[in-house]
Amino acid sequence: MLGIARSTVQDNLQRAAAVGLTWPLPGELTDDALEHKLFSRNGVRQGTRRRTKPNWADLAVELKKPSVTLLILWEEYREAHPDGYGYSRFCELLRGFQQRLSPTMRQEHAAGDKVFVDYSGKKIPIVDRKTGEIREAEIFVAVLGASSYTFAEATWTQMLPDWIGSHVRTFRFFNGVPRLVIPDFVPGNKIGILCPTPLCGERI
Repeated sequence: MLGIARSTVQDNLQRAAAVGLTWPLPGELTDDALEHKLFSRNGVRQGTRRRTKPNWADLAVELKKPSVTLLILWEEYREAHPDGYGYSRFCELLRGFQQRLSPTMRQEHAAGDKVFVDYSGKKIPIVDRKTGEIREAEIFVAVLGASSYTFAEATWTQMLPDWIGSHVRTFRFFNGVPRLVIPDFVPGNKIGILCPTPLCGERI
């Protein structure tokens, strides 16, 4: 569930047992105090950190960019700080920072009420078998709000004919039309406050 190695979990459990920590943790125990209890070494002054921490805010922004992964960010961090955190601990700390950024707002969606549509921001290479020419295609994605049931397809462009065609195929795939189509942007507009077809039933 956490995406960390089993050995890392076992190591953390052993560290917790060694310092007498049990679940649930005391409410007054801060993240910094917990880290000190679990990972402090003899001879390290209390309140100091053993390893250089990166700018978590900058990394959280970078992680949202297409093709940027935790592994890439960690490799760049270790290149600058060879004695820095290992990969598992790095990921754990970054996820902890992301969880503290802002509370998550839970949204309730009625079945069939909304579909969210957008292009993924990533392209895939398509190879012409006859000529060997490589051409990049866009990825259109549509997700139903209540079930997260997803339709995705590749199109050559994000222009209006492909945009509308993808919607037609989306509704055919879902075997119905939701009350609202919520785009991240309308092709050629980039602001996307209006559904470009009458299928939505109303402005968004």
